[in-house]
Amino acid sequence: MDDAGATSESPTSREPHEPREGGTGGRGPSAPTSDVSLRINGNTYGLRLDHRTTLLDTLREHLDLTGAKKGCDHGQCGACTVLVGGRRINSCLVLAVTCDEPVTTIEGLAGHDRLHPLQEAFVSRDALQCGYCTPGQICSAAGMLDEAAAGHPSHVTPPDRPAGGDPEPLTPEEIRERMSGNICRCGAYANIVDAIRDVAGGVSGDLVGNVGEDAVGDVIKEATS
Repeated sequence: MDDAGATSESPTSREPHEPREGGTGGRGPSAPTSDVSLRINGNTYGLRLDHRTTLLDTLREHLDLTGAKKGCDHGQCGACTVLVGGRRINSCLVLAVTCDEPVTTIEGLAGHDRLHPLQEAFVSRDALQCGYCTPGQICSAAGMLDEAAAGHPSHVTPPDRPAGGDPEPLTPEEIRERMSGNICRCGAYANIVDAIRDVAGGVSGDLVGNVGEDAVGDVIKEATS
């Protein structure tokens, strides 16, 4: 059982409640609501939500999954990026009642006994400063790596390469273009590109050994709080 009280076997029901400042739930008795079942990080949650509640506000205000951040709330910064059905999306632009595919947030990306390779690489490469954008950067990178592996082209991919063919080589230019929807106001872009290249090259599994466990824990705790 996790902190939100959900289990992998049965849904958890929650009544509507007043959100924290900036939320979109609890708009009063006249607001239309629906009972929604969401599969998030392997757990099933049963919620009654205002139809206008975004996935981001559902995660943060109703389920206490605060890794996804509310930066611009307009789909322009990427801090709220999560994976839905394995595809990266801006959760501030998606209504929770429309989510009928499994959702993976930064809290569910890692395995039980170790960090996700991208998390390891971001720590080893020091690919963050304040950490606010880091959960979105990592989730976006995970989705982007799958897109490239499936042969999906980007704006800078040579036009003579057939879409959906062989995996796209992830040059620094390709990574910068594919990650351009995720803003880092601290300017850690160079190290972010290096971290993603490490994972794309299959070397990230050895990188976490370069930093202590306490350092890893501190970085991830800060980035997901």
